Amino acid sequence: MTNDDLLLLQTSVFTGITTDEIRDMLSCLSARETTFTKDEIIFSYGENITGIGIVLEGSVHIVKEDFWGNANLMAECAPGDIFGEAYAINSTEPLEMNIFAASTCRILFLEVSKILTVFPSACAFHNRLIRNLLTLVSRKNFQLNRKLEHMSKRTTREKLLSYLSMESKKANASTFTIPFNRQQLADYLSVDRSAMSNELCKLRDAGILEFNKNTFTIFEKND
Repeated sequence: MTNDDLLLLQTSVFTGITTDEIRDMLSCLSARETTFTKDEIIFSYGENITGIGIVLEGSVHIVKEDFWGNANLMAECAPGDIFGEAYAINSTEPLEMNIFAASTCRILFLEVSKILTVFPSACAFHNRLIRNLLTLVSRKNFQLNRKLEHMSKRTTREKLLSYLSMESKKANASTFTIPFNRQQLADYLSVDRSAMSNELCKLRDAGILEFNKNTFTIFEKND
């Protein structure tokens, strides 16, 4: 079993499907693998896409820019993560963001039309694949709602505390590591990086949290 086989087994879209079954399905789904170099565009704004991407190696950033070029990091995709599924399912809707390689990466593309169309001769686990895809779309919707919850806070401090509180609960620990560097975190929260860094220092000086690069410790508030 290869490293890619192990990764696909752990990928949400293939939950409950064995390695041999995945291999059989990939040919049915017109799977193709492509390598991208750092900063290379995978899907661009305004494009109509028909396939979903699965990160096999490296990382992918999904970024939305406004008229003036201000970037908002919507998501970072690591190995095993999937992107583009919502637009591929509704392929008439043009993409409203850029998706690019944050590092050299390998991407496995699957045609969504082949997933959603069930023929009499379809493999036995095709229905499971459809259920997995719908579950994935639902989970991504929850993630977007959490991001909107952070962004809806009025101040940079409130946005930071909302996000860090969520990450602490997710890790079930007061010390945890986030997947973003400073610029990526600022883009994710839609705040100015300098203002955010100043606010982090104020929170540290107030004894509310400590940090080292992207590892944070938050403390209980004293009454």
